Amino acid sequence: MVVAGDFKNGITFEMDGNVMQVIEFQHVKPGKGAAFVRTKLRNVITGAVTETSFNPTAKFENAYVERKDMQYSYDDGDLYHFLDTETWEETLVAHNLVGENFQFVKEEMLCKIVSYKGNVFAVEPPTFVELVVTDTDPGFAGNTATNTLKPATLETGAEIKVPLFINVGDTLKIDTRTGEYLSRA
Repeated sequence: MVVAGDFKNGITFEMDGNVMQVIEFQHVKPGKGAAFVRTKLRNVITGAVTETSFNPTAKFENAYVERKDMQYSYDDGDLYHFLDTETWEETLVAHNLVGENFQFVKEEMLCKIVSYKGNVFAVEPPTFVELVVTDTDPGFAGNTATNTLKPATLETGAEIKVPLFINVGDTLKIDTRTGEYLSRA
C-alpha cells in the first residue's frame, strides 16, 4: 500500500482500475482547513495526464510495472515478435502498442517491453541507435557552415533531416525520442 502523504515522483499505484504514475506532487497546508496533496498524475497505459488532490491519508495499492529487455525479431504484418534472450520465450505485440519512435528499430535490436500484470502496453526502443543512410541527395564538401538540412531515408525506412554533407552509406547516430540526427557513427 502507498499513502498519498508519502508520494514521490515516479511512484506507480492503482486508482479506479487504472495504473497511475506520480509526475509532480506538492504537500499543501493551508491556513484554514485540512492539509492535502496536490498531484499531477500520468495514466501509464494511455499516457493521459491529470491533476488531482488527495487527502494525505488516502491509501492506494502499489502497481508494479515491469520493464524487460527483449530482442526485436520480426514483423509478420499483424504483430511484432520479440524474443526474451534469457528464457527464449516469444512475446507478441500489436502494432497499436508501439510508438512513432519504433520506426528507428531494426531486427535484433534490444527494446524494453513494458507490462503490467503480464499485459504488454508499450515498447520502448533504445534511446540511441546507429543506422545506415540508404537514400539521400549527394553531399557537398564544405557545406558545414550553415544549418541547412536535407531529407535522408534510413535502412529501417524512417526519414529524417540531416546536414548537407551526409552521403548514402554513412552510419548515423539517431536519438529515437526526438527522431533527430546526432552525429556520424
